[in-house]
Amino acid sequence: MNSSAIEATRRGPRSETLIILGFVALLLFTIFYVISQRQQVLRSSPSGFDGLRIWLNTNEVSAQSFLGGWQVDQETVGLLVLPLFDTVLDEDRVHPHTKEELLLQQDEYDLRLDAVLEKASRVQTLVILPKWRSGMRLTGRAHPVLISRQEQIETLLQQLTGQRGARIEYARTPFTDFDYFDGEDVRQSAQIYAAQLFTGADCSPLIGNSDAMLLAECPLEDGTGGGRVLVLSDPDLLNNHGLRLGDNAIVARSLLSALADERNVMIDYSREVWLSDPEETVRYERSWADLKRFFRPPFLTLWLSGVLVLALFIWRSWQRFGPVQVEDGVNTGAKSLAVRARARLMRLSDQDGALAGEYAKARLAASASALFGPALAHHYAEPKVFLGYVARHNPDLSRDLETVLRDIRNLPHRIPPAEAMHHVDELEALLEQITNDT
Repeated sequence: MNSSAIEATRRGPRSETLIILGFVALLLFTIFYVISQRQQVLRSSPSGFDGLRIWLNTNEVSAQSFLGGWQVDQETVGLLVLPLFDTVLDEDRVHPHTKEELLLQQDEYDLRLDAVLEKASRVQTLVILPKWRSGMRLTGRAHPVLISRQEQIETLLQQLTGQRGARIEYARTPFTDFDYFDGEDVRQSAQIYAAQLFTGADCSPLIGNSDAMLLAECPLEDGTGGGRVLVLSDPDLLNNHGLRLGDNAIVARSLLSALADERNVMIDYSREVWLSDPEETVRYERSWADLKRFFRPPFLTLWLSGVLVLALFIWRSWQRFGPVQVEDGVNTGAKSLAVRARARLMRLSDQDGALAGEYAKARLAASASALFGPALAHHYAEPKVFLGYVARHNPDLSRDLETVLRDIRNLPHRIPPAEAMHHVDELEALLEQITNDT
């Protein structure tokens, strides 16, 4: 292996490797960015709930959007707001191929029924049924033709509550007002466009009546028969589109703050269950006996072997190299002082030719050290070796350098200082060019 290959190996990984790693990192960043942007577009769209989070925080109600990725202590969650953007749970949605299919698609992303039921069984949950197709999000227009299929939403409602007789109904008027009385018994009027309502035998209405419920507390199909869940049939009461209608914003603040009971309102967009129960967490008790186990056989033999090897290593290094010698400034500069004294004697004795020759040798050594490093400087400091290296890279400079070195070597001991400086300048110019070119 030649010296150039050795230098390339020392410099680190090849440029092709760095390019591939950079491309992979860029690809991963692009994937995560696209996924986050899709979520952001949905949350900030007319059918999203970013406006609800901002409105609640503005009115001193703690609220946050949650996308998943870390465990959340369920004791800190006062109310889990769970919007469903999937009308057929546990089935993969069909991706649209045309613009019309995109406008009429009913599902924004896939959700699992078991995850929804487990979340609702762990904390107090407000499940928001889907209503609008993707066209409402994309166009910003709410029109009855963009409402999702009634039978699919009914099936979803029945899966959540376990009531086979639960039904979805639609208001007969374009805008429907619903009375809501807050904790101080102040009447507010919630207004919904193309209201989507439901009926259920075992549901207790909170907004609406038993024949047309907008918000109700219903049984939860969790297998135990004792769970309850809040069901909001029309998302327009709380989403970005509906908060601007009637007293919906005031109703949302009063209703959610009362349900959360001064705890956190979490708007959950995640697909998995990230809630954790601190009482179910396994807690390990540690003692000094756990640490002492690592100093019992067979670990004791391992520790003693390690100490013996370390002692042998330190002893051997001490015998071979000895302790670190702290040298003062006078000793370290002795060689430099000797060189300066010799040069001064040559100048005082008018031996400028000999001084130029010594200077040429020193400059060759310095140039070799700069080009090849201290380890190879001694080898390349020889004039013949250095000239051979220059000849392989630049024959013209090699011939000029050989001429200058020969002239300096043939100088008589006593020459005028101006003549000596002329040769030194020629040497400096060539060495500077060689160093920069190679």
